[in-house]
Formats: sequence, C-alpha cells, structure tokens
Amino acid sequence: LLGPRAAPSTQCGCSCGIRIPLRPGQYSTISEVALQSGRSTVRLPSKAAEQVVGRWLLVCSGTVAGAVILGGVTRLTESGLSMVDWHLVKEMKPPTSQEEWEAEFQKYQQFPEFKILNHDMTLAEFKFIWYMEYSHRMWGRLVGLAYLLPAAYFWRKGWLSHNMKGRVLALCGLVCFQGLLGWYMVKSGLEEKPDSHDIPRVSQYRLAAHLGSALVLYCASLWTSLSLLLPQHKLPETRQLLWLRRFAHGTTGLVFLTALSGAFVAGLDAGLVYNSFPKMGESWIPEDLFTFSPILRNVFENPTMVQFDHRILGITSVTAITALYFMSRRI
Repeated sequence: LLGPRAAPSTQCGCSCGIRIPLRPGQYSTISEVALQSGRSTVRLPSKAAEQVVGRWLLVCSGTVAGAVILGGVTRLTESGLSMVDWHLVKEMKPPTSQEEWEAEFQKYQQFPEFKILNHDMTLAEFKFIWYMEYSHRMWGRLVGLAYLLPAAYFWRKGWLSHNMKGRVLALCGLVCFQGLLGWYMVKSGLEEKPDSHDIPRVSQYRLAAHLGSALVLYCASLWTSLSLLLPQHKLPETRQLLWLRRFAHGTTGLVFLTALSGAFVAGLDAGLVYNSFPKMGESWIPEDLFTFSPILRNVFENPTMVQFDHRILGITSVTAITALYFMSRRI
C-alpha cells in the first residue's frame, strides 16, 4: 500500500513552501546531518562537527611544528645519536637509577660518535644530550597520538565525510611513516665507516627526507583544518587573482625547496665552511664549487656548493615572499 519512500528534501528558502529534493550527501539543514547506517539514522550537528575536526587538525599541525622546532634544537645540540636503539614502548621510560644510566652510557660508547667525537664525555654530559633526543622522540609519540586517537573517535562517531576520511587516513599514514623515517635517519649515523675519518653524522639525504615529510604533514594538516574552519573566499575569479594564486603556489614550492636545502646544510655541517655574508670568503662565487665528480654530486655532497645553493634559495625566497605581499595588497 505504501509507495516508494520520497527522497529527502528541504525548503527552498523562500515563503512559497516548495521542498527541493536533496542531492546525495547534501544536508537538510546547516545544523544537522543525517548519517544512514543500516537501519538507524544518527543525527549530528554538521557545522559543529566540522568545527571540531578543523580545530583538531589545527592543533595537530601545531604539534608537528613543535616537533620540527624541537628537532632543530636536537640537531644544534648534537643530541640525535645519543639514543642508539629504538623501541616504540620500551624506551618511553627513561633510566631512573645510576646503574641504568651507566648501562645506557655504555651502549652509546660502542658507536662511532663517542669513539671519534665524544670520547672524553662524562656521564653528566651524556645525560643532557640523551634527554634532548628523548624529548624529541616523546614529542613524536605525542604527535602520533594526537592524530590517531581523535581520528578513530571521529571516524566512529561519523563526523568525517567520505572525502575527509581519505584525507585523515593519508595524514595518519604520513605520521607513522614520519616516525619510521626518523629512526631510519638516526640509524645512518650509527653505522661504522672504517674508510671514513669524518665526524659521524646522519645521512643528509635521510635528514632532508625526514624534514620534508614533516613539512608536508604540517602543511596538509593546516590546509585541511583551515578549509573546514574558514569560509570560502568571495573574491571574483579575475585574471589578476588567478595569476596571484599561481605565484603564491610557486613561492610555496620555493620556500619548501629552501628548507630542504637547509637540511643538506645541517647534514653536512656546510654552514661552517664559510662564515661571511654576503660574500663567501673573499669571493662572490667560491672556486671550490665543483670539486666533486660527477658534477651533479656537488649539489648534494659538496659543503661549499650546498651552502651556496642555500644562500641563493634563501635570498630568492625572501624576495618572492616580499613581492607576494605587495601584490596581494593591490587586490
């Protein structure tokens, strides 16, 4: 006796009372969303849910920024190789007794950094660099929990749209990848290199990958959160605006490339080669830019070339950001 169930509809917004069928995925009101789950229907405040998810991702992006800053401090204090093994849960408890500290120090003494660089280090000095690396690793675990636990909760509550589920899965996967990449980076600095008499350091390639993935995670989280929290722009799609957007995208890529080049500078200690600016020593262009063979190797492994490239990219990035600011003021 009953005909087919009518499609969900909503008022057209005027006084005529006409109800307009909704497209699949369109909400009946801006304050409620009906999520069909088998036989039951759960009503959730859609705008409120979007705001909560947006704020969550905004906090997550802040934790990633904190991890990048703390990683930089760890690098400056040369603390990154103080913890010589990696356990997801076991290493969360720091040494508490003198015996445990001595055992941890003895493990560190078996690796190149102590043998070559820190052979006269005391236990008190070791504790300082150990706690620096420990703080960085524990912050990384905090970042992981900040992503994974709320993501599981929001998923279960049905507060994530189909498109948002894909984004959240990608962000959580990148967080896990970031942690594994961090240990892969540290591992490169713990390897014995009998043919090398250089100071033990992590691979500049792995360091750049670790930093680059963190920046991607930060930008993706921030972009997604702001897309939920801020209304879409109302500016007309003029030719000038389109050109400005392309320029902004290019500037973003340039800043990202500058940051990656900074990781190569840190990995090679290239910043110590020349300490004068704007000239490098007595020259604008150093003579030892192309001492390695093949030539392309200089870009990634020659400290002079790495510092030179970073300077050029940094100056170019500042110029582009300044130009972008003044261009945006005219629109």
